[in-house]
Amino acid sequence: MAKIAIVGAGQAGLHLGIGLLAGGHQVTMVSNRTGAEIAAGFVTSSQSMYGMALGFERELGIDYWQDGAPQYRAAQMRAADSEGHVGLFWQGDMEEPGQSIDQRIKMPRWMDRFEELGGDLIIADADMAMLERLAASHDLLIVASGKGEIGRLFERNPARSPFTQPQRVLALTYVHRFSPRPGKPAICININPGIGEFVSFPGLTLDGPCEIFTIEAIPGGPMDCWDEVRTAQDHLAVSERLLRDFFPIEAERIEGHLELTDDKAVLRGRITPTTRHPVATLPSGALAFGIADAVCVNDPITGQGSNNAAKCAKVYLDAILAHDGPFDAQWMNATFETYWDYARYVVDYTNMTLTPPPPHMMQILKAAETDPTLARLMANSFNDPKAIAPWYYDPVEADRFLSERTQAA
Repeated sequence: MAKIAIVGAGQAGLHLGIGLLAGGHQVTMVSNRTGAEIAAGFVTSSQSMYGMALGFERELGIDYWQDGAPQYRAAQMRAADSEGHVGLFWQGDMEEPGQSIDQRIKMPRWMDRFEELGGDLIIADADMAMLERLAASHDLLIVASGKGEIGRLFERNPARSPFTQPQRVLALTYVHRFSPRPGKPAICININPGIGEFVSFPGLTLDGPCEIFTIEAIPGGPMDCWDEVRTAQDHLAVSERLLRDFFPIEAERIEGHLELTDDKAVLRGRITPTTRHPVATLPSGALAFGIADAVCVNDPITGQGSNNAAKCAKVYLDAILAHDGPFDAQWMNATFETYWDYARYVVDYTNMTLTPPPPHMMQILKAAETDPTLARLMANSFNDPKAIAPWYYDPVEADRFLSERTQAA
């Protein structure tokens, strides 16, 4: 039995901690907030999750909302201008449903489960001194927080990080009076070329079912207008205006005026997509091992964040449970590379959506308009971006893939 410390009680940290306790290890978890404080706070993410990641939660018996929360079984993508002229549209069914649970509901329940299993939950703002104490008293120190002094521990890997600044200005909102899309509930990506995106899907929040959406504005463009927004109601008003001005087809879903689910149902920010080296050395020489967003963070445009956290936790969990020996730098790097073999596709998948699409990508997306099988493949790529390799990521393979589909037809 190993003694393991995890700093950060979010999707990755709690998932891993609960799994380690179930596997017989001793786990200390550090959170800067209690469960009650999280429940009473602002929303933290959109956390759209799909079949593979939800399955990993099911394995640990922590899928408490599987049957009680809204599900969506399709995905769609639309590119249209501010007048509603559509240049691209496809939709496809998902093999397994997706789901989004407000982390103000999810994390407190998982924290309770962690303690029920015998985990030691410490409420504190972790600083370097605490990391040193944890490293000295545990066999393995895992950092699941990417913020502040601790987040800067892990050095950026330039070979895996093409961006040095945010590619979008983000505004997240949980609302009522925004009717479900016609047909099957779905994750919907709407693109106004050169201006930004609008992503929406159903979710479960504090007062029940809702719609969750994110406006992604290209910096310096007409939707980059959030600097003077101060209140939740201001945030909502700007969101509705942008939706009506730049996504008029989606604005048709508004029932009169949008309504916030609660006064803390908004979040704004900017994320620089970054992959970092997974091993950090503390001043004492002790090692810290980064997980999920602490070492590989993506823009939320393709809804991969919480999925990546669950998948990274699964890789780390399996590696720890199978390991017999010291958790040295070699083991840490090898474990991260196992995760990177998957995560690199997520990084490319997301970054290709943030930048002007290469010709082969547009050929694939246009083909999905009239090819239902291809549309299903693209819908299920939200669940597993690796499943559309190599043809989605490589122009030569894309030509071969499309040619073979044309011949088969």
